[in-house]
Amino acid sequence: MTDLINTEKDLVTSLKDYIKAEETKLEQIKQWAEKLDQLTDTATKDPEGFLGHPVNAFKLMKRLNTEWGELENLVLKDMSDGFISNMTIQRQYFPNDEDQAGAAKALLRLQDTYNLDTDTLSKGNLPGVKHKSVLTAEDCFELGKIAYTEADYYHTELWMEQALKQLDDGEVSTVDKVSILDYLSYAVYQQGDLNKAMTLTKRLLELDPEHQRANGNLKYFEYIMSKEKEANKTATKTDSQIDKETKAKKKEPNKDYLPERQKYEMLCRGEGLKMTPRREKKLFCRYYDGNQNPRYILGPVKQEDEWDKPRIVRFIEIISDEEIETVKELAKPRLRRATISNPITGVLETAHYRISKSAWLSGYESPVVSRINMRIQDLTGLDVSTAEELQVANYGVGGQYEPHFDFGRKDEPDAFKELGTGNRIATWLFYMSDVSAGGATVFPEVGASVWPKKGTAVFWYNLFPSGEGDYSTRHAACPVLVGNKWVSNKWIHERGQEFRRPCTLSELE
Repeated sequence: MTDLINTEKDLVTSLKDYIKAEETKLEQIKQWAEKLDQLTDTATKDPEGFLGHPVNAFKLMKRLNTEWGELENLVLKDMSDGFISNMTIQRQYFPNDEDQAGAAKALLRLQDTYNLDTDTLSKGNLPGVKHKSVLTAEDCFELGKIAYTEADYYHTELWMEQALKQLDDGEVSTVDKVSILDYLSYAVYQQGDLNKAMTLTKRLLELDPEHQRANGNLKYFEYIMSKEKEANKTATKTDSQIDKETKAKKKEPNKDYLPERQKYEMLCRGEGLKMTPRREKKLFCRYYDGNQNPRYILGPVKQEDEWDKPRIVRFIEIISDEEIETVKELAKPRLRRATISNPITGVLETAHYRISKSAWLSGYESPVVSRINMRIQDLTGLDVSTAEELQVANYGVGGQYEPHFDFGRKDEPDAFKELGTGNRIATWLFYMSDVSAGGATVFPEVGASVWPKKGTAVFWYNLFPSGEGDYSTRHAACPVLVGNKWVSNKWIHERGQEFRRPCTLSELE
């Protein structure tokens, strides 16, 4: 997305050049007008005397026959050719409607995950921001419209109300209250709040009494209301009780396919389970030599325990800034929308629950990548020759990967069949950037949150030594709230680990 910033900067430069050309053109026309204004003032006071001078008569003929034609050509001259040409070239890099909708959905996703109200978001009051930016009433209206097209009436109501509030507070905008109230009243009705829908519709009609849809809606709402009152006549509930119950219905985002949504979002906000003091006492930090690996006996690395079950360890200062920049530069030209392996077909495909860009780097491409692979092998004690290539991923604002397993489950027998290297036994994850806010790696099954810290890496086993999957390793990459998140990971497979990590007799050991 940073390329789009440069594209827009180029367009602004081109636009300024166009404005300068237009100003130069107007200045020439202005000078011509001022000169002729003085001349015609003098000539009209004594036309015959003025034309009695042969030079004046000649110059009048010359002006009308030649110079006014030149002025006409100057006025008609199109100074926009350069700007339009540049726009045409750059347009191929512009985002489309789908991209804009994706950016809007990312904002809505952040709003839900981090419990942000619309006013906070519209004012740009986010933690760790360097460049504060606000949302106009028109921006809020656009967010509401995109939610509306997805039949997401919960967010439609939130953002249309915010747009209306900003207009009520005196903001000048191209969007009008009638359009906002039209969407808002329907969104409220769809969520079952008939009284509020009627109130909003009546307000709309005060602004535009001839609004056809609003008049129709009001009649329909009144009809439904009368039907409900008739149905409740035999009941013991009063009108005030019914109204209270309607208002008491908590409006929430639509329920979705993710069973642990609430726990996942709490962990992303740092509201996860706290370890008991007894468990915390068993977590240590240490200097680690890779089980007396010759490369690390004299220069061990820093290692600390992040979690006990599953065991998650973090390696400190394990990748240098220079190595990070090299990996990023190698990956940038290849970054594409990240894919997942279809559990049924095994085919790689994009998914709405994984929003990031990724690229794959082989060890033979760069000595830096080869050195990183060897470092992973030395410190894990596992053979990386059968591992997948180093995957580099970039998560922009709103980028995420919802809860998932890295290993193939029993109902996915063909998950890694094409590789022929068995299941993913372990995951090594480098953090190649700090993140201003959000972007944690969370494990909803156990309540663990691991926060990104540049230059560190985390490691865990996905399988028990028996080869059975460890379901407590289900994890997620939380949406990035502010900043940019770069990671790279190595998925290590079973083949080649037979003597490095022998099987045990117990299934869950």
